[in-house]
Amino acid sequence: MFTHKGKTRTEKHNLGIASLLGFVAGLVNVVGFFSVQKLTTNVTGHFAFFVDEAFKQNFRSAFHVALYIFFFFLGAFFSNFTVEIYSRIRENLIFVVPTVTEALILAAIAVSGSFLAAENADLIAFGLLFAMGLQNALVTRISNAVVRTTHLTGLFTDMGIEFSQLFFYKDHNHKKKLIKSIRLRLTIIWMFFAGGVAGGILYGYFGIKTLLFGSLILICGLLYDFIKIRILLLKRKAL
Repeated sequence: MFTHKGKTRTEKHNLGIASLLGFVAGLVNVVGFFSVQKLTTNVTGHFAFFVDEAFKQNFRSAFHVALYIFFFFLGAFFSNFTVEIYSRIRENLIFVVPTVTEALILAAIAVSGSFLAAENADLIAFGLLFAMGLQNALVTRISNAVVRTTHLTGLFTDMGIEFSQLFFYKDHNHKKKLIKSIRLRLTIIWMFFAGGVAGGILYGYFGIKTLLFGSLILICGLLYDFIKIRILLLKRKAL
């Protein structure tokens, strides 16, 4: 899922990473909102609040909201920056470092969430927005912009366009390509929803520690890729 890129990436790889990261994003979205009553997987709503506060000349509040947008941007910047660095020094780690970083952020917030909520709840929102910006940039880079997982607005827009195109497809190959794309987007939407439901249920029992589940999913995804590659290499050596 993580290691294949370019021409070696298949629909199966994209479906796999869409399922895994879509679930994590849905979980973070609900847990983040329940914990700090803030949107933590996208910045669309924050931008609206920023403009509203700026027009009211509440510049301190506007700056405060702008920080939410900045941390999402910073996560995306960090993600691609590390990918570029490791592509030059150790290519097999280019997607490992951002994913491990995201997992560590989720785990750190899960463990210290109660303390942070009492001291400064914004630190939770900043951390989660950074992690989701990182994830969105990472999956965009891995899939060549085919997969995005942290918000649904663009997904429903693209899916609406593609459903309408089904009535006007030119040939069988065109229709087949559209159906594959729609299936991918439905997978992300469904897994985002499933992650949200799981996050809501688990939050009732574990509170913000539910984020540990998201961290565990990310690490398991990396381990799955690592073990799968090792098995393939062993098979090739045996031939």
